[in-house]
Amino acid sequence: MPKPIVAIVGRPNVGKSTLFNKLIGERRSIVEDTPGVTRDRIYADAEWNGKKFILIDTGGIEPKSDDTILKQMRTQAEVAIATADVIVFLCDVHAGLVADDKDIAVMLKKSGKPIILCINKVDRVGEPPMEFYEFYELGFDRDPIALSSLHGTGSGDMLDAIIEECDFPDDEEEDDSVINVAVIGKPNAGKSSIINRMCGEERMIVSDIAGTTRDAVDTLVVNDYGKYNFIDTAGIRRKSKVEDRIEKFSVLRATMAVERANVCLLMIDGKDGITEQDEKIAGIAHEAGKACIIVVNKWDIVEKDNSTVKEYTTKIRTALSYMPYAPIIFVSALSGQRVMQIYSMINSVWECACRRVSTGVLNDVLNDAQDRVQPPSDKGKRLKIYYMTQTSVAPPTFVIFCNSAELFHFSYQRYIENCLRNTFGFEGTPIKLIIRQKGDKEG
Repeated sequence: MPKPIVAIVGRPNVGKSTLFNKLIGERRSIVEDTPGVTRDRIYADAEWNGKKFILIDTGGIEPKSDDTILKQMRTQAEVAIATADVIVFLCDVHAGLVADDKDIAVMLKKSGKPIILCINKVDRVGEPPMEFYEFYELGFDRDPIALSSLHGTGSGDMLDAIIEECDFPDDEEEDDSVINVAVIGKPNAGKSSIINRMCGEERMIVSDIAGTTRDAVDTLVVNDYGKYNFIDTAGIRRKSKVEDRIEKFSVLRATMAVERANVCLLMIDGKDGITEQDEKIAGIAHEAGKACIIVVNKWDIVEKDNSTVKEYTTKIRTALSYMPYAPIIFVSALSGQRVMQIYSMINSVWECACRRVSTGVLNDVLNDAQDRVQPPSDKGKRLKIYYMTQTSVAPPTFVIFCNSAELFHFSYQRYIENCLRNTFGFEGTPIKLIIRQKGDKEG
């Protein structure tokens, strides 16, 4: 069971983003800026009293606007509402209760989701102003909560209400032998088709697990290769018929699926080639540190010659230069060509993502790497690397202790990473290096 999802919605300029940043500002994951990785920063992990959930910020809703940008923002909010388990409806006490608030309230009630009405910009402590009581007219089950997203007052009451409405995963329910596989990609790349093909052959047990409230259907497969839970992120077009909206949908659903996955299958439409949208979705998996396989589908209808595979591979490697570790396979969900090989690849990349290396062996590799390529220096001071140890898996994470983190340039970090890959494999998984400065040790 994945983390609950909480969406913050409301009219423009009521303070949604300020509240979002206040709630996640101390807990946002630090993500390295990697060239080529782009991502809409509207999702983040949040935590309250030991309970973790995903928080979604949305653009302001203008229920009756025909402006193209405002319509797109409204669509984004509608998707967030459909995706969320709990909705925080934010209003502005200074503006008072306006017609758009009433229209949004009607839309939210139709969703059937738990709604927590919060009245923002109540910046003074004590009895809220008279305008606050107007919002009871909206008729929600819960009393409105007065808060200040700027100062944080009232946010505790709001978070308590969120926790009360959410269902949280029970870690004891997880089966460690099951590999969660998210099938991600843009619309019509063949995500559902590949799952159907993989489930339709050599299967012993296939059962449909009731989907969460995220428009995703989980399919459990047990066969000779192992146990797999496929998370299908298809159904993207069902929420909209407008092309401009599709990218936000695919990024949203891919983000939810990646959150739950052990391994990601990035589906690329062989007819279209790699697109900017593919790059964005791949970046989500990479930033999340997930093992990944690039699956080029519809290979049966691509016109080919002796150099097609090589040229196609080069284009993918160039576009996804930040994830050279991900293996590429060319398949056809329609004919079944090479599809069943994906199972072996899933097992392999997950094994690599979970691989542990002893500190002694790691430091032998580190010493050899420094003998072959001397660490960089600057203004007479040379980088000294003392030792390395592995701290976690999925992704394999290594802490390196040195005399100066500033001297440990990105290029030398990449060199060390390549040495680890050449020695231990780690195919299909990103590697995370954490540089720790141990203090100067001259001499």
